[in-house]
Amino acid sequence: MNERSPETENMPQPAAGEPAAAQMHALLRRRIVSGDLMPGMRLSEQDIADQYALSRQPVREAFIRLAAEGLLEVRPQRGTFVTRIDLDWVLDTRFIREAVEADIVRLAARNARPDQVTGLLELVDRQAALAADDALGLLSLDQEFHSGLAAIAGKPLVWSHLQGMKIHIDRIRHLVSALTPREVMLDQHRAIVQAMGQGDLDAAETAMRVHLRRVFQDLEAVVRLSPDYFDRPDPCIARMSYDLSTNV
Repeated sequence: MNERSPETENMPQPAAGEPAAAQMHALLRRRIVSGDLMPGMRLSEQDIADQYALSRQPVREAFIRLAAEGLLEVRPQRGTFVTRIDLDWVLDTRFIREAVEADIVRLAARNARPDQVTGLLELVDRQAALAADDALGLLSLDQEFHSGLAAIAGKPLVWSHLQGMKIHIDRIRHLVSALTPREVMLDQHRAIVQAMGQGDLDAAETAMRVHLRRVFQDLEAVVRLSPDYFDRPDPCIARMSYDLSTNV
């Protein structure tokens, strides 16, 4: 597959040997999550096929999978569009993710070997070493950090289950990355690992909950600046404030 888009030339490439439809799904999914294909944008099977030097069939298959994931919407007689971000989905998924990862980090803090703690700290150092504008690299290493915690906890399958659920959260994280200082996230990661290294289960859980709520401190500003990116934003902003004030 020839990836011609200059906007995506720095993105990780799909695995060699995968069927064209699977590669196209992975690439388009990544472009939607990163905001390269913006909410509300109309997509054409033929245009995408021409862009990547493919027939329309693998593109059509990729569109079907993306629609099933809630990333594309087919409107009869109008076309196929990148979905706007569903804030209800984001808020409820954040609630589920926090509950799950709070338990994961407690297990990780109980089970972690010294070399695993060192490995997580080295991963945070790799995050700190990224270029300031490398949002995709930062997201990739953040995923590695959280999946690493799940592996230490002995719950890698649980992390896999979370991936499909949190797709809109990942989209939002790209939008808020311009407002959220990177050092804040790095300090939060270090706090999680330090608590694990000390075997302090309560401190590790608290650090994780603080970390997973941080995105909402900047989210309202993003929604106000780009309301067209979101589906029914106003009612959700009220819920967002409630979500933070009640600490759940």
